[in-house]
Amino acid sequence: MPASKRARPPAPARQPSVGFVSLGCPKALVDSERIVTQLRAEGYGLSGDYRGADLVVVNTCGFIDAAVEESLDAIGEALAENGRVIVTGCLGAKRDAAGHGVVQAHHPKVLAVTGPHATDEVLAAVHEHLPRPHDPFEDLVPPAGIKLTPRHYAYLKISEGCNHRCTFCIIPSLRGDLVSRPIGQVVREAENLVKQGVRELLVVSQDTSAYGVDVRSKLDFVDGRAVRTRMTELARELGRLGAWVRLHYVYPYPHVDEVLGLMSDSGLVPYLDVPLQHAAPRILRLMKRPASGERNIERIRAWRAACPELTIRSTFIAGFPGETEAEFDSLLDFLRAAELDRVGCFAYSPVDGAAANALPDPLPDAEREARRARLMAVQHDISKCRLARKVGTLQKVLVDAITDSGALARSTADAPEIDGVVHVAADPRLRVGEFFQVRITASDVHDLQGVLA
Repeated sequence: MPASKRARPPAPARQPSVGFVSLGCPKALVDSERIVTQLRAEGYGLSGDYRGADLVVVNTCGFIDAAVEESLDAIGEALAENGRVIVTGCLGAKRDAAGHGVVQAHHPKVLAVTGPHATDEVLAAVHEHLPRPHDPFEDLVPPAGIKLTPRHYAYLKISEGCNHRCTFCIIPSLRGDLVSRPIGQVVREAENLVKQGVRELLVVSQDTSAYGVDVRSKLDFVDGRAVRTRMTELARELGRLGAWVRLHYVYPYPHVDEVLGLMSDSGLVPYLDVPLQHAAPRILRLMKRPASGERNIERIRAWRAACPELTIRSTFIAGFPGETEAEFDSLLDFLRAAELDRVGCFAYSPVDGAAANALPDPLPDAEREARRARLMAVQHDISKCRLARKVGTLQKVLVDAITDSGALARSTADAPEIDGVVHVAADPRLRVGEFFQVRITASDVHDLQGVLA
């Protein structure tokens, strides 16, 4: 039958409902939020379980082997429980050595597969397999869209892709080169989020410091004013909105110095998430990272001199191919000298398609893991000492949850889910999503304890 004569599938008698599974990083979560927002705007219902959904969308991660396995398992579970599955995200863009799609090879029964940041393609697949409802009410959807985070904080993605070619990473092959969003568009989204009650904006991208580089800091309009599309200008505009603004994935470029003077506990918070990855010069060159350990120490010291309350978070890779014992020791020396507040460490994991796989002298799995454990043991002592210095101080906190014993809150030093928390003693004044002043009474390796001031 000619395509034009094919009958469309009959529309369901009840409101069609979509289930959603979102895996991976905060940038993928923002993609999920955009898809969910548009589906809700079109009148689709959202189901909290597989059996109540007419189909399921799974947003996948394809960065490291563990993430690939988790994503494939999630797809398999959705197929087993529901049977009608659309796949999107980074894993959807991955191909095996023969050029075949990884998702299709493992799960040939999925309805459709797209790559990352593919909202239109996902919606088209949903429309094909679950016809859209008639005349949806646009006012059912808030201006900033539907968020999958708690009401009081939200991720704000400012760009897609990355211009770096780090040898351990395949993000550019999955998400492409850097594409910055216009600053006016980003600020309008942030304003709508704050109007909806968001008290903390978490700025995410692959390289926040490079924001605007691809468009040569092009002028755009914010509330009728011409503003350059650049990290410093964005930080200044977001800091005026009355919410906490937290910068993630900041490469240690010289112009980062410009934002330190904008930091306070009521706008742009004194916190930088800087993915340093290593300190040994040769390993950084093998990784194709854009900075050296020596310059990073100088920058960290200068940042702290300019902003003494600054919290610095970073991540490192232990056991990179060819890493010698001396080079690993230099990484530990760097940690002791830098005294970073928050540190995460991964044992090196080969990623299909990464250039680092071809490097000589790979380390055994056991040695990689042993070095990761040694690094975290060093950081254990550093973190314990740095947190102990806060005992007796007043800290502004944002309450995330109320518990039987009090509240779980976060200070300016604590990003949600990846850093520590402040345990606040029970008090009837405590409310989720509100700011309070807390006097710190005790500390441990990761967390603080306190009472309302």
